[in-house]
Amino acid sequence: MFSLTIEALCSEAAIFSAAESRHPEPLLYGVTDGKAVGTYLEQKFRLYLKGKYEFVEGNSASGIDFPGLLVDVKVTSVKQPQSSCPFKSARQKIFGLGYSLIIFVYDKADNSTSRTATLSILNTIFVSAERTADFQMTRGISSILENEGNTDDLIAFMLDRNLPVDEIEAASIADEILRRPPVQGFLTISNALQWRLQYGRVIERAGQEEGVIAVYRANL
Repeated sequence: MFSLTIEALCSEAAIFSAAESRHPEPLLYGVTDGKAVGTYLEQKFRLYLKGKYEFVEGNSASGIDFPGLLVDVKVTSVKQPQSSCPFKSARQKIFGLGYSLIIFVYDKADNSTSRTATLSILNTIFVSAERTADFQMTRGISSILENEGNTDDLIAFMLDRNLPVDEIEAASIADEILRRPPVQGFLTISNALQWRLQYGRVIERAGQEEGVIAVYRANL
């Protein structure tokens, strides 16, 4: 048994995506709940990996699927490529989620004759942890820093963008930004009780940006 690495995770995700796209699945026939489809695919991927590799399995305490690698699996429909993730701190929108994502983007088709469903995986994308911040937030901060912005400018920007912080927290984040400017992120992260992650841009940019890797693309 090999230990699972990020490289192996990505190469196995590509093989799995191709195989799953050809697999007619009776359990998913007529299922419209995206969460149920996501759970099915995540569990199947984990079982597939368990046959070949050793790895620490995620649980509700760790909150992510592969805590040993700091990678979380996201499954989303191409019709609305988004999902939620736990809100830990407003800093995540600026400095990233703190872990990487592997995102399976599927299109589901039901076959009424065979009463099966096929999940065609259109894109599988790996987004490294440092690229998981919000695109517009990090872009705006970079622009402020390039234009000789100071703490006050950064605080005003964060409050204008409704970052869920008070002024004391915003001042602390502003100091941190000046000490270590954030890397450009590529997710769209909406404020909610949980973060709402939107993946349109990473689907578009996969393979064109450092840290946003096109693991698998369907030949359509």
